[in-house]
Amino acid sequence: MTVMPRFPHLRQDFAASIVVFLVAVPLCVGVAVASGVPAELGLVTGIVGGLVAGLLPGSSLQVSGPAAGLTVLVFEAVSEFGVAALGVIVLMAGLLQLAMGLLKMGRWFRAISVAVVEGMLCGIGLVIIAGQLYAAAGLKAPETGIGKIVGLPGAFADALGDTEALTSLALGAGTIAVIVLWKKMPKKVQAMPGALAAVMLATLASLAFSLPVATVEVEGLLGVIQPPGSEAFGELAGPAIWGTIIAFALIASAESLFSAAAVDRLHDGPRTQYNKEMIAQGAGNTVCGLLGALPMTAVIVRSSANVQAGAKTKASRVLHGVWLLLFAAALPSALALIPLPALAGILVHAGWKLIPFRQIAVLWRGHKGEALILVVTAVSIVAVNMFEGVLIGLALAVIKTAWEASHLKLEVIDKGAGPIQVYASGNATFLRLPKILDSLESLPQDRPVELDLSGLHHLDHACRTALENWAERHSAPDTGPVKVTSAEPAKATAP
Repeated sequence: MTVMPRFPHLRQDFAASIVVFLVAVPLCVGVAVASGVPAELGLVTGIVGGLVAGLLPGSSLQVSGPAAGLTVLVFEAVSEFGVAALGVIVLMAGLLQLAMGLLKMGRWFRAISVAVVEGMLCGIGLVIIAGQLYAAAGLKAPETGIGKIVGLPGAFADALGDTEALTSLALGAGTIAVIVLWKKMPKKVQAMPGALAAVMLATLASLAFSLPVATVEVEGLLGVIQPPGSEAFGELAGPAIWGTIIAFALIASAESLFSAAAVDRLHDGPRTQYNKEMIAQGAGNTVCGLLGALPMTAVIVRSSANVQAGAKTKASRVLHGVWLLLFAAALPSALALIPLPALAGILVHAGWKLIPFRQIAVLWRGHKGEALILVVTAVSIVAVNMFEGVLIGLALAVIKTAWEASHLKLEVIDKGAGPIQVYASGNATFLRLPKILDSLESLPQDRPVELDLSGLHHLDHACRTALENWAERHSAPDTGPVKVTSAEPAKATAP
């Protein structure tokens, strides 16, 4: 009799957890700094993602933590409500996610238009790139997305005349170059993640040459954990904060569940249970909120690294949380050596990867309407803000779908004698009323008309009312009433 080991995949999961930990450290710190909060809060969110969400059922190999995709939203929230209110926002968003998971609403996030999601990522990527280019040069970025992009030429002109800004910008550019070129290194060298290697090289260069660049400010793990107080909860009395809470919950949920779908395609293990994954994300964000940390989502970069490193069970993502905790507790001073331009370089690269160049080209060739929704969503996020930009994209997607669903064909047959025959087929909705009425009102007023509606799959109230009114107007003593044939016998003839 063969006895199976209690943890048959511990070796693979242990090795994968080290890889994910090494990928997570620079990203956690970079996302926190870009969000306008202490660097350690990014590590706190990564720890919660591993130890809380990682232990719960839902998706077995997906890794959670602070995400570049929420950087713009978090920065806007911190700028408007302050760091103290961030915990309350994340806490309430987590509770909302828990409620949606318990109500089994997780699977409905799979119904969101792909064009809107890609447009959201594109807009976020553009704002991240623009904002972090200022950070790479050691300059202060404008507050609005459109301001960041419009101000770039002037910022570069200022940097060219400043030796410190040029040095900082060069270090950020070098970081990006290392990340890009790292994939061309031998496989054994690539065992170390490119982002971590880039940060280490930038840190060594900064120390060796005493470069005049800003570094990460360190407050200590316990110093940055600040549970929300009564003043922060008092913000809930105002309506403005609730829009941000809903945006956090919906966008974090969408990003997590879309990531889950992508990760499922990378492995042959158990599939994601979407409602349970929603609960896991909600539990994680609830804990993050209580600790005053950044919001948490599932992140595709760490998740794909986990799968590619050979992870077999959720143990790898839990262990990665343990390593983050040990690092944050034992080596916080190491963070103070990291140059800010290096973190900016990492996020510029991450923002570039968010822009779906290939998907835009594919959509433009086959579905120009979807491509337009993608572009409008991205531009709206840059021009207005993330939440309203996504709402604009969703509204466009709904309008486009409604227009396509209301496909209608009108066929007019006039044999020169006898009644004019009009056949309608498809879906008659209020969106097609102009076309319907233009066609009917162009018919001769002195001829009888037979309107056949039996080919319609759907006839809404607005169209029915308009057709009845037209029939009354068109009827004349010498031609008689308009004859209407419908799929509903009781309503075959208009009054």
